[in-house]
Amino acid sequence: MNRPETKTDYAKTARSAASRKRVVNIVTYILLTVWALVVLFPFYWMVLTSIKSYGEYNAEYVPQFFASDPTIQNYVDAFSTVPLGRYLLNTLIFTVATTAIMMVVITLAAFAFARLNFRGKNLVFTIFLSLMMIPNELVIITNFATITTWDMRNTFLGLILPSVTSVFYIYLLRENFAQVPDSLYYAAKVDGTSDMKYLWKVMVPICKPTIITVGILKVIECWNSYVWPRLITDDQAYYLVSNGIQEIRENGFGRENIPAMMAAVVVISVPLIVLFLIFRQKIMTGVSRGGTKG
Repeated sequence: MNRPETKTDYAKTARSAASRKRVVNIVTYILLTVWALVVLFPFYWMVLTSIKSYGEYNAEYVPQFFASDPTIQNYVDAFSTVPLGRYLLNTLIFTVATTAIMMVVITLAAFAFARLNFRGKNLVFTIFLSLMMIPNELVIITNFATITTWDMRNTFLGLILPSVTSVFYIYLLRENFAQVPDSLYYAAKVDGTSDMKYLWKVMVPICKPTIITVGILKVIECWNSYVWPRLITDDQAYYLVSNGIQEIRENGFGRENIPAMMAAVVVISVPLIVLFLIFRQKIMTGVSRGGTKG
């Protein structure tokens, strides 16, 4: 028969468990710190290079981790050598317009698939999902032919139209809408609430974290868009920042003035970093809701 454990044994067991927990926490924090340094180092190097003078950067046979004589001249060159301000304005117009239109389209589509009953709904939704299997390259070719036929090259409308919907975002939002209890919908209908009013007054507020997350992801997608704007625009007046970097590389500073190019990249990256820092909690909440059922 086993001897009953004494208070001393309980204390030893508790201390042992606490010690193991501390060790696990220390190892976890060390690994997270190392990973954070690995992830953040490219950003640090980008900013560091942007404040080094052209002469200092090219004189370094061994890369230095600090700038001996920081300068902001590279940022001045980024705006004066090429119309970077115009590229930023074009990108802002493209991003805001595309995201706003897409949010309306996918919200209505997701609500229809999640809550409304109509003939062939499941078949149509299955066809929608099957479109996700089509490679993006084929879609780009089709969109390019369509926009060219409609004579919309070098226009904001030509930039925006192919990006105003997304099957994946419709699916994500539809799954989130489907988690809202049916009883709310039936109660609203008993009170005489229309479908549109129920959508904007009930569904949208409940699913706000996911909607905000989708909006932010779309903003990032538009801001970093490169292939489509490069195909559909050859007029500098409609260049986006992604095209602007290429223009800077080819016709602005040249291949060797890396500090000035890095300054332009920092300017372009700051809005997205600020956006993420402001809405990071909403993003985390939206992602967690998207993976929770009930």
